Amino acid sequence: MLSSAPRGRPRDHRAHQAILTATTELVTELGYAATSIGAVAARAGVGKDTIYRRWSGKAELVYEAVFTETEATPAPDTGTLAGDLTALLEALIREFAAPAAAAALPGLLADFAANPGLRARIRSEFLAPAKNGLVAVFERAVQRGETDPDVPVDLVLDTLAGAVFFHVGLVGEQPSPQLAAQLAAIAGRGIETR
Repeated sequence: MLSSAPRGRPRDHRAHQAILTATTELVTELGYAATSIGAVAARAGVGKDTIYRRWSGKAELVYEAVFTETEATPAPDTGTLAGDLTALLEALIREFAAPAAAAALPGLLADFAANPGLRARIRSEFLAPAKNGLVAVFERAVQRGETDPDVPVDLVLDTLAGAVFFHVGLVGEQPSPQLAAQLAAIAGRGIETR
């Protein structure tokens, strides 16, 4: 169950990073089910309380460790919508194709399905800020005349992430070097100014 108490980041950035690194390593080595907060704490050299002060549990910790690298990077600015979408998709593909993602995904999906509070927390703390950061990509595209201002940005981003998730994460296809550009072209054609 998720705590309603506010959680703060650890004061020591090194401890925070050590926890994320330990989590990624353990999920890759042992799988999601066998990864525990105790094992993460031992590998990171911190107490379990240090982990629970920041994360509500394993699912939230694993999600941040494995699936937020793309969200933490600045929105791409290549000068074109197609270029920006391609850069965004390349980052998503790398994230979903990583061994930790393949190991974490089935367990995370089960935990998200079983816990609406966890799903809401992931949506509000990780996904919403990441989407808000990408609005600039579409604002620039509108200014260049590449797309209309009424494009449903959330839906476009969900469509792109969903395609990568399905192709790479769920089906397990090895992504081709052209996948990002192909998906960007498909999405770009769908939202271009007509």
